[in-house]
Amino acid sequence: MKKIINEPQNVVPEMVDGLVRAYPQYLKKIPETEAMVRSDKKSMEGKVGIVSGGGSGHEPSHAGFIGKGMLSAAVAGQVFTSPTPDQIYAAIKASDQGKGVFLVIKNYSGDVMNFDMAKDMAELDDIKIKSIIVNDDIAVEDSLYTQGRRGVAGTVLMHKLVGAAADQGASLDELEKLAKDALPHISTIAVALSAATVPEVGKPGFVLADDEIEYGVGIHSEPGYRREKIKTSKKLVSELLAKIDQELHLNPQHQYAVLVNGMGATPLMEQYVFSHDLLDQLEAKQIKPVFMKVGNYMTSIEMAGISLTVFDLADNKWLKYLNYPVETIAW
Repeated sequence: MKKIINEPQNVVPEMVDGLVRAYPQYLKKIPETEAMVRSDKKSMEGKVGIVSGGGSGHEPSHAGFIGKGMLSAAVAGQVFTSPTPDQIYAAIKASDQGKGVFLVIKNYSGDVMNFDMAKDMAELDDIKIKSIIVNDDIAVEDSLYTQGRRGVAGTVLMHKLVGAAADQGASLDELEKLAKDALPHISTIAVALSAATVPEVGKPGFVLADDEIEYGVGIHSEPGYRREKIKTSKKLVSELLAKIDQELHLNPQHQYAVLVNGMGATPLMEQYVFSHDLLDQLEAKQIKPVFMKVGNYMTSIEMAGISLTVFDLADNKWLKYLNYPVETIAW
C-alpha cells in the first residue's frame, strides 16, 4: 500500500482539517466532530437545511457540495463507515434555521440506522425532519451493506435538486415530494478496473487480474454482477447503457441528464473517451442529453473505474434545479 498519509487512523480528522482550512470561504468544522457546515450562515437564513454525509473515501462527496445552492452541512464518518448519530445530530442542529432539515441518505444499513437515530434525537428537540434514502444503483438488488439497491453517484444529483429548491424557499414537505418524485428516474451503474484500499486495512477490497474488469461494483468495493476480460470503451458503454435502458426505457421524446463519474483513479482523459462513446451511442438512439457532467463526484478512494448515471427529466423544474447556480468546492 502506497498512500500520502501519516497514521492510517488519523486520515479522516487530518483530511477534514485540511479541507476546511483550504476552503474557509465555503465551510467550517463543527467543534469536536468531523462534521462540516456552511461558513456563510446568512445564506441559510429562513430556509430548510440540507444535510448529507456518510463514510469517508468518496471525496469530493459529501463536503465538496456544501455551500449556497446545495448542502448546508455534511458529516464525514471513518473510511467506508457511517458517521455516528451524535455527529449527524450536530450537523442537523447547525443547519436548522427554524424551517426544518432535510436529510439525503445513501442506502447503506449503517447510514440508514445512524441517520434515523439522529433524526429521532432532533425531533426530541422539536426540529422538523424529513429525509430521502437514495438507492440509484441498478447493478444488484442486495449487497454486503444494504437491503435493496445501493446509493451511489446519483446521490450527488439529489443534493443538487433539493439544494436548489431549498435555496429558492421550498418547504420541508415540498422537498420531500421533490425527492420522492425524482428518485425513481435516477439510475446508476459502474464498472471497475481495480479495487480501493482502505488505509487501516492495507489491501484492496478485491483483486482483479491485469486484464480483468468487474461490472456493477459498489462504492465500498462491494462485488458486482460479472467479471470478465477488459473491453474497449465502446463495449463498456454498450454494457452499462443497456442496463440503464432496461431500467429507464430510454425514449427520444424525453429529456435526460447524464453524469459520467470517475471512481478515484481514472484519468479525465479516459472519462472523456468514455463520454465520446456514450454520446455516440445515445445519438444512435436519437437522444442528446440536455445536461451533462464529467469528473470525480462520488469516488471510492483510488478505485479505477467509471460509473454512469442517467436521470430522466420527467419534470421541467428538475432541469432548472440542475442548472441553478451554486457556490461549492466541487460542483
